[in-house]
Amino acid sequence: MSGAVVVVSTGGTIAMRPDPQTGKLVPAVSGDELVELLAWPDAPPLELDDFAQVPSFDLHSELALALARRVSEHAARPDAAGVVVTHGTDTMEESVYLVDLLLDSELPVVFTGAQRGADETDSDGPRNFRDAIRTAASAVARGRGAMVAFAGELHAAREARKVHTSALRAFASPGYGPIGHVEGERVVFRRRPERRSALPVPDRVAAVDLIRLHAGSDARFLHASVESGVQAIVLEGTGRGNANDQVVEGVRTAVSAGIPVVVCSRCVEGRVEPVYGRGGGRDLAEAGALFAGDLAGPKARVLLQLGLGAGLEAAGLLAAEAG
Repeated sequence: MSGAVVVVSTGGTIAMRPDPQTGKLVPAVSGDELVELLAWPDAPPLELDDFAQVPSFDLHSELALALARRVSEHAARPDAAGVVVTHGTDTMEESVYLVDLLLDSELPVVFTGAQRGADETDSDGPRNFRDAIRTAASAVARGRGAMVAFAGELHAAREARKVHTSALRAFASPGYGPIGHVEGERVVFRRRPERRSALPVPDRVAAVDLIRLHAGSDARFLHASVESGVQAIVLEGTGRGNANDQVVEGVRTAVSAGIPVVVCSRCVEGRVEPVYGRGGGRDLAEAGALFAGDLAGPKARVLLQLGLGAGLEAAGLLAAEAG
């Protein structure tokens, strides 16, 4: 390894302590303090970048884009060995994918965080942080894009999803499994995820809504999105990507207004396909909706935010990413 691992801290539970006045967990730990909590005298050389101190549920899209730009700058440096991003778990799956879509470097970028606060005696933060640093410093991690290191597992940016609200094994890659593991001091990979070429970095992200469907859904939220001026809509349909006749009419209205509608599934595994009638996926496709393969709804939203923000067409983005 040559150079230092750059640690970009953004806040999240890994950097939280209880507020003395309210008892609420709030971001309060700097990158330097996180390193001190490691108690790891033989750690690789580290460079700290205190980017932000926010809970990830308040890490809005423009801040996430700024984070991606910062990470890309570090990853392009010849004196950096890799990049670690400490981040809240709630929206980590979105931020890691956003960074991955814009990353034009072979250097590893590893996101990690914690389910337990920094002051808890059994906090999982130090273990996850060490694993992320080891991975970022590892030559075998090069060329695999951005990933999540959590509970000893490594997950590809496109596949990682938060699957538990509080358990220490918070992340999984439904339908795929982890791409690797950190076993003590060893970083072991089992497969290499497919990656597309980096997207152009937009000046701003596009406005994209995500709507989750349910039994008895209607077109109200679609109409509200169209009226608010969004640039695209992602629908999390049922099963293989289904809705009902009312939703189909709303999709037809949106598409007629020039707003792309992309269909994902609210299921955690499997692909969407235009198969069913009576308001199902075939009818959605005939109304002009696009289908996102096995891409999760929040990630489809990120893809459209970046791609449309850079002036690309939704159909081309989905064809390249959804397969």
